[in-house]
Amino acid sequence: MPGDAVAGRPGGSHRDHAGETSHPGADLAEWAADLVEPVKPKLRGWLHAAMVPASLSAGIVLICLARTEQAVLACTVYSVTAWLLFGTSAIYHLGTWGPLGEAVLRRLDHANIFLIIAGTCTPLAVLLLPREQRTLLLWVVWTGALAGISFRVLWVQAPRWLYTPCYLALGWAPVRYLSDFLHTGGAAVVTLVVTGGLLYSAGAVVYAVQRPDPSPRWFGFHEVFHALTVAAFTAHYIAVSLAAY
Repeated sequence: MPGDAVAGRPGGSHRDHAGETSHPGADLAEWAADLVEPVKPKLRGWLHAAMVPASLSAGIVLICLARTEQAVLACTVYSVTAWLLFGTSAIYHLGTWGPLGEAVLRRLDHANIFLIIAGTCTPLAVLLLPREQRTLLLWVVWTGALAGISFRVLWVQAPRWLYTPCYLALGWAPVRYLSDFLHTGGAAVVTLVVTGGLLYSAGAVVYAVQRPDPSPRWFGFHEVFHALTVAAFTAHYIAVSLAAY
């Protein structure tokens, strides 16, 4: 039994030192408890699953209504990153995949967060910034995204307090260009961009501290995080649409 492995080591249980005979039923219960994984809330993954067809149809509309070839390309990049984010998240959180499948899907799930950040910045930069500023912002966010993806893929067990600030830092990279967004896109676009950023940031904080956790059985902290990402994506989608049409 796994619980018996410590018997030969210093610092074993009091029962081991006392020479007491372990009760088979108690050992079996301990062993079973070690094997039980935390139960997922029943709504885990369903918010992002619902966003798969929603983001797919919204992305197609965005691409079809974009005014120029550059806008079409930028909106395509944005839409594909959204489809990857919601699709991978839904598959990962709705299923039970075993150790190998969980490891692969978790890496993809976390990598897609960096992709959606860079993907969202792409149409905003292309549609709202002059050429020089656009090029700089795109280099920053896509280089940062690739670096972040490498970090999460190579160190999937990194602590939340370490990698969550990386998402926030990259996500707020466009903040220095808000005045340009205002000049080119108008107040509505800037308001939506900032609102989406704040919602994503709130989601990151909830994910990092694992609070609030309103109903661990049905709708836990991770579902709150997912709900905030959906709201943030919606705000940014509207902003990109206003810039693209």
